[in-house]
Amino acid sequence: MAARGVRAESGRGLGISMVTITTYGSEHFSGVDALWRDAFPNDSPWNVAAVAIPEKIRAQPNLFLVAIEGPLVVGSVMAGYDGHRGWISRIAVLRSHWRKGIGQALITEAEKRLEMLGCIKINLQVVVSDSSVVGFYRRLGYEVEERISMSKRISPRH
Repeated sequence: MAARGVRAESGRGLGISMVTITTYGSEHFSGVDALWRDAFPNDSPWNVAAVAIPEKIRAQPNLFLVAIEGPLVVGSVMAGYDGHRGWISRIAVLRSHWRKGIGQALITEAEKRLEMLGCIKINLQVVVSDSSVVGFYRRLGYEVEERISMSKRISPRH
């Protein structure tokens, strides 16, 4: 899938810079790792980049996107599709690049790729401690649904 350029204000006072949304490649690992360490400081061990990225690359690698500005990874998103519903997770943007349209561009590209697979509904979850981002998702057309989220760890490998 071709990379898409997105106009975003530069965080360095240089006017306009180009951010590219593209499929994750191994050359992006260290940038995504640093981004996730900053964005998800209290993450579970199974969600760290060294564990989560190889797992994602094995399943639908074209749904793992990064935002690149020059050599820098400034954002990322993982998406998935099970044939029934799509999911968006691990959306992160460097704090220095917030409010520049990068998160929206990542979500939009993930939505386009999910739609091309036949997806008609996309879900995402927001942790309570990060509920301030609900407004961001609402502006992108997402709605809060009355659900209880449950999970079960079935593998002790991580």
